[in-house]
Amino acid sequence: LEKLDAELVEMKRCKTNGLCCGAGGAQMFKEPEKGNKDINIERTEEALALNPKIVATGCPFCNTMMTDGVKHFNKNEEVEVKDIVELIAEAEDL
Repeated sequence: LEKLDAELVEMKRCKTNGLCCGAGGAQMFKEPEKGNKDINIERTEEALALNPKIVATGCPFCNTMMTDGVKHFNKNEEVEVKDIVELIAEAEDL
């Protein structure tokens, strides 16, 4: 991660206090459950509140759910969602 030469910022709900984007609970494979908002939208709001240029994920499900969330907020032109492995591979190419 040190090779990324970037400011790394953790979201407030991370590690032992983490919040799943919803795909681990199969939310990407079915219609949303009743509630105020979809879980991936809430998670994306938390990420976008940090004003990132890139949202890094470590899971293909998170990548899909966060990408959908970024599109929901029409931020896909200004915010990229990438797997951490992609970022490391890109840093290796530098």
